[in-house]
Amino acid sequence: MPKPNGIIVIDKPADWTSHDVVARLRRLLQERRIGHGGTLDPLATGVLPVFVGRATRAVEFVMDGTKEYIAGLRLGLTTDTQDCTGTILSTSQKTCQRAQLEAVLPAFRGPILQIPPMYSAVKQNGKKLYELARKGKEVESPPRPVVIHALEMIEQCNTTDYLLRVVCSKGTYVRTLCHDIGQALGCGGILYSLRRTRSACFSLQQAVTLATVEQLVKEGRTAELLLPVDQCFLAYPALQLSPALAKRCRNGASVPLVGAPGIYRAYDAGTGEFLLLGRLEQQKSDSIFKPIKSFYEV
Repeated sequence: MPKPNGIIVIDKPADWTSHDVVARLRRLLQERRIGHGGTLDPLATGVLPVFVGRATRAVEFVMDGTKEYIAGLRLGLTTDTQDCTGTILSTSQKTCQRAQLEAVLPAFRGPILQIPPMYSAVKQNGKKLYELARKGKEVESPPRPVVIHALEMIEQCNTTDYLLRVVCSKGTYVRTLCHDIGQALGCGGILYSLRRTRSACFSLQQAVTLATVEQLVKEGRTAELLLPVDQCFLAYPALQLSPALAKRCRNGASVPLVGAPGIYRAYDAGTGEFLLLGRLEQQKSDSIFKPIKSFYEV
């Protein structure tokens, strides 16, 4: 039976780490080459792209992509983890109206600076912050630039709880965003729920549960789960390479091509196989197509 290759978009369940999901899929698919496209905390659910076989070469491109979340913000308290799983550090009797929350949101849109939470995998002097936090050590972390592309309130659930839609760049901590919004309101805030609805080009509509994966694998229908790896790159135009040029690209060579400079998906016109992501560059009087990352069958 051929080795599985492709992408499975998992709807990650609560209380599972991203590593737990990968470990489970390695057992189900009998494939060691599996990686995920962006860590979700155990509290979080939703879109977790998982790359299988040769498709693991595309992980880096999804890791850098935009993410979208539905986040539960609870006002009136703070915790050491900035979410509902931590130890309560403070509470406040101050009440905030919906209009007050909406008034502070614009300050958090666009490029902002975030100080990573102590309970995070960010490294300081070679040590992960959560490892230091578990030893009772506090360290000063420099602020990091992130971008909040969209931030809007979509529902007020009760006097303290709100649902926010957040579209953000790589490296954004949504729980820190909730904490900082609470600080701006003067009452404190934590994240009480988080659901990722999009990661780069992958959406919740494409996601399947682990139970569905297990069932389809048992039925010998694994191929139905796997999205082709070129789904990651549909934003780039496609190039059809002649069999002769495709052969040269398979050997890692740059090839002469005529066209507008830019990044392209390259296919073997003879077989239809997706070969690689490459860049067409103008060099003096010639146009050269250079491979960036290959995905063809070796």
